[in-house]
Amino acid sequence: MTAFAPHLSTYLLEHLPRDRGASRHTVDSYAYTFQLLVGFAAKRLKVRPSDLQIEQLDGGLILDFLDHIESDRANTPRTRNARLAAIRSFFRFLEYRAPACLNVAMQAQAIPAKRVEQPLVDYLTRAELQALLDAPDRRTRSGVRDRAMLHLAYACGLRVSELTGLQLEDVNQPATDVIHVMGKGRRERVLPLWKETQAVLRDWMRIRPQGQDRAVFLNARGEPIGRHGFASRLAKHIKTAQRSAPSLARKKVTPHVLRHTCAVHTLEATGDIRRVALWLGHSSVTSTEIYLRIDPTEKLDILDAGAAPQIRKGTFTGVSDRLLAMLEAAHAR
Repeated sequence: MTAFAPHLSTYLLEHLPRDRGASRHTVDSYAYTFQLLVGFAAKRLKVRPSDLQIEQLDGGLILDFLDHIESDRANTPRTRNARLAAIRSFFRFLEYRAPACLNVAMQAQAIPAKRVEQPLVDYLTRAELQALLDAPDRRTRSGVRDRAMLHLAYACGLRVSELTGLQLEDVNQPATDVIHVMGKGRRERVLPLWKETQAVLRDWMRIRPQGQDRAVFLNARGEPIGRHGFASRLAKHIKTAQRSAPSLARKKVTPHVLRHTCAVHTLEATGDIRRVALWLGHSSVTSTEIYLRIDPTEKLDILDAGAAPQIRKGTFTGVSDRLLAMLEAAHAR
């Protein structure tokens, strides 16, 4: 039997960050997946978590765990698939390091991802977006900071991890006209800023607390603001923005909705899905095609490209093929 804990520790603390170059967010997400799996397996097998053996984590137990997080924890199929991806990645790591575990590794790899619906993405209209950008109180330090974060998140189509991970050296100072972004999969991109975005970012940089931390956006304690902190501030400003844009009350606005909004508005302005992919830092245009499904101008262009086909009414008057003739004769019996 092969001990589970040492291999898991090596995978999370060395392999992912050092060998795979995984982000802190990815490591945190994978670690939480195994925190849930270890708790479930220890309870099911009635052993201490540190005494778990890899061979005990077979396909049946993993499937039961995935069903558990869906039914008992009310996780969505999309979250289930993300947990399964983490488990598969760990067992791929094990294949050459613990050959005795190859059987359970193959069982984990054979578990299929669950098919999920592909709903249209949510985004804000230009009026809703303007109401949100105007919501922070410019007379307070937190309001100036939040305004800069909202402008950057929208104008650059940033993921929340990219926004909160911005460092002072990533901002071209003092002009603040360009930012350097380290995105998902360690893909870098350099993005120019609109003059209005430059202005609100300079406003924040002038009053940003000076300290040893290099993060651009700091909370009230002088620490880097986190993803949950930004989500909380966004929810607060959405409530304020609803006064001038009541339609926001019917939408669930998350930090990622600002990224979707940037993508949709960029597609409307350029009509080029490749430019949207480059701006967002997608590795493939395939990831960007979701925005084509919600842009009505693209669909109208398709309709205008040609006339409706003229289809002549036809009749089935006889059988010329010998196979069809045999089938017709068999049917007549």
